[in-house]
Amino acid sequence: MKTQSIIATLGAFLGAFLGAFLGALWLSHQTLASEADVPSTADQTAAQTTESTTSIHWQATTVTQTRGPSAPPSYIASPSNALSKDPEIKTSFTTTAFLGLGLWPSLEVYVNPEISAGSGLSDTRGIAGFPNGEIYRVDSPGTKFEVSRVYMRSHIPLSDELETVEDGPNQAPGRIPARRITVVGGKFSLNDFFDLNTYAHDPRSQFLNWALMDNGAWDYAADTRGYTVGLMIEYHDHDFATRFATVLVPESANAMTLDYNYPRSRGCNLEFEWGEQIQGHPGRLRLLAYANHAHMGSYDEAVKLAGSQAPDITATRDDSVGGGAATGGRVKYGLGLNWEQELAKSLGFFSRIGWNDGKTESWAFTEIDSTLSFGLSWKPFESRADRWGWAFIYNEISPDHRNYLAAGGLGFIIGEGGLTYGPEEILESYYSLSVTTGLSASLDLQEVIHPAYNVDRDPITIGALRFHYEY
Repeated sequence: MKTQSIIATLGAFLGAFLGAFLGALWLSHQTLASEADVPSTADQTAAQTTESTTSIHWQATTVTQTRGPSAPPSYIASPSNALSKDPEIKTSFTTTAFLGLGLWPSLEVYVNPEISAGSGLSDTRGIAGFPNGEIYRVDSPGTKFEVSRVYMRSHIPLSDELETVEDGPNQAPGRIPARRITVVGGKFSLNDFFDLNTYAHDPRSQFLNWALMDNGAWDYAADTRGYTVGLMIEYHDHDFATRFATVLVPESANAMTLDYNYPRSRGCNLEFEWGEQIQGHPGRLRLLAYANHAHMGSYDEAVKLAGSQAPDITATRDDSVGGGAATGGRVKYGLGLNWEQELAKSLGFFSRIGWNDGKTESWAFTEIDSTLSFGLSWKPFESRADRWGWAFIYNEISPDHRNYLAAGGLGFIIGEGGLTYGPEEILESYYSLSVTTGLSASLDLQEVIHPAYNVDRDPITIGALRFHYEY
């Protein structure tokens, strides 16, 4: 039965992509046919986009983080997702090859083999806004190899005006229509296309914290390592874009295996993006909405079901309780607002606001139900690639989520057997020093107040040294 659902889902995705791809061919043909009598400049423009191109890039990043001891509250239970009471030093490592081939105007193919190793502080537990975006959620420290991304991208031209695309990771060089529809199908990460931000999005070269690389309240559908399988469609017209993606969600919270029963379990994401200028300085505003369908447990039902015992959210995933899998699961939905604004040629401001309903368990990203973050990014030297950043994060969880943790419940990243609630507040600052072409070394400092929303926890200071090389 499971095999049949996997085959059916893959067939649905393949059919959708082939449909979009054939549509691209048809629209391309119609555009070329309608412009057959246009002077030779149009023919030259079309020829510029038909060249086959390749894109080969590579990156390697190590992050070593350390912190002092953290005295646990007296009510710490076992098992627990609490921070270790002892000082820690942990290192993570990733290396990725970005292989791309632009075949012709309507098709690009990308493959990313990746090796990762290492672990996060306290086995990636005990802080909702986790301090290392290069480490996977509650994963083993051993060396792992996988093909993290393999997808096709097709551009459907809607005008003959072209814009230049520079060579970059998963970006074949060339010229593409300024007004277009883009279709992506395969294995990728949703944050490859959604919630982008020039100043706070890449933990390999910018801020390290999870709630700064992405909107912390966006429980974006992905496996433990951050990848999914699905389809993304985008309309782009100069300074405006809108995109929609429908993808697979994990089989259970923080699982490596995706659920291929698409009619029952899926993630849907919609984003609008506007470009603007303030006194000649460019900026971007992005509005994100998402809904995840899965057999997620309910915090409120878990507390009621447990009585005087510690609640277990997984017990409410059962068909016999509430809106379980028999009725197609539950829906988790949320909104996010993302703003970036250049203030001067070397200085940028950014901010994110996020919220989700907080009634069902965190399923894929982290245990944040509402968030506010903002910060600055400054390039101090015009002739060097050095960069300094500063940011503040304010995270909260819903009343249902608080009650569940206070009663002794565990999520997949936080839960200590009790809770005296307070917002999780984080300050982060980094300085990235350009050592030579492609190589940077960064010092990063984070101060976490009320880790895992617990006012009984003392603030912790986390220092990091990061080395990043890209080709």
